[in-house]
Amino acid sequence: MTPAEPLSDHVPTVPFASPAAASGAPHVEVQVAYDGLLLAGFGGPEGQDDVIPFLRNVTRGRGIPDERLEEVAHHYRHFDGVSPINAQNRALKAALEAELASRSLDLPVYWGNRNWAPYLEEAVQDAAASGHSRLLALATSAYSSFSSCRQYREDFARVLDATGLAGSVTIDKVRQFFDHPGFVQPFIDGVRDAVGAFLADGLPPEAVRVLFSTHSIPTADAQRSGPREGDPHHRDFGDGGAYAAQHLAVAEVVMSAVAAEIPAAARAGWELVYQSRSGPPSQPWLEPDVNDVIADLPAAGVQAVAIVPLGFMSDHMEVLWDLDTEATDAAAEVGLRSVRTPTPGVDPVFVSGLIDLVEERLRGTAAADRPHVTDLGPWFDVCRPACCENVRAGFKPAAAGIAP
Repeated sequence: MTPAEPLSDHVPTVPFASPAAASGAPHVEVQVAYDGLLLAGFGGPEGQDDVIPFLRNVTRGRGIPDERLEEVAHHYRHFDGVSPINAQNRALKAALEAELASRSLDLPVYWGNRNWAPYLEEAVQDAAASGHSRLLALATSAYSSFSSCRQYREDFARVLDATGLAGSVTIDKVRQFFDHPGFVQPFIDGVRDAVGAFLADGLPPEAVRVLFSTHSIPTADAQRSGPREGDPHHRDFGDGGAYAAQHLAVAEVVMSAVAAEIPAAARAGWELVYQSRSGPPSQPWLEPDVNDVIADLPAAGVQAVAIVPLGFMSDHMEVLWDLDTEATDAAAEVGLRSVRTPTPGVDPVFVSGLIDLVEERLRGTAAADRPHVTDLGPWFDVCRPACCENVRAGFKPAAAGIAP
């Protein structure tokens, strides 16, 4: 099928799926006896010698020379070549295992990365060797786009084919959890504390600005995130597609919740901004850039800014460098007070929410009974056809969604 064909006429094919998910229904509302949880991460270097090989993995197939990669490598080298992401995933894996045990759920957790050891291939092979063949995947990204959802699904398909396990191991995936209360609550707590502290110091709320920051992506990719036109689940998400719409919806929930606790906070301004752009200047990416926005805030009477890493689960390199270093420096240069609020990390509320998502699938919870805090959710268990296309590479086989 090509994207031009009417999606509503497509007979669902869900590769590599459990029998329950293979029907292509958007939500799996029957019990599924998963026997392993696959924690899928991005991966990161753990020493100076790892940095360039890691970046080669990240950019594989794009022909980027090492001298160009070194331009990005200095972010990692600033931190002795160590990304915090692997340590964070170790901590998350342990927290998930503890939460599963507290609920008497016998579900081993296998952790594998896309771009660095331990690799997804190892995790899936370890699961199969232990007799676990019905895997439910949890990717460490909450939103819909190629890089945050479909690329993980393509990784699952690639790994199953490469390991020869495609006929004996199935991989489903929990829904995108951008608006699950367990993911959103830590952001509410962080914004409440930051804005509350500014107000307690005597700043008028109009002098406070909240910037919700997420990773910029190519505009063409953003426009293809979420169900495509012609699919019965499609809606007009706006120019930024489902990716931007999801972030905006969550930011609105956060600000409303903070204003309910601190009424004066309703007069503090906020906006969605983007960071970490890496494409050529000729290619449109989502804007505005967080640093450009910060530079203009004093002229609007802003004296303090709360920088909220809304697009991130944990404090990995884009948070430590692009926000804690560059954005914080940008605020200082124009005389703004600034604070970067926490990511969910291993907040107990977040970890509990992740296992709630797992239990949804184990129990076959009806979509109507699934918690969500925006009108965009609950998102889909089985991704819709042609969603989150990579316009530069086209469609590759992907698990946990209707082909293509």
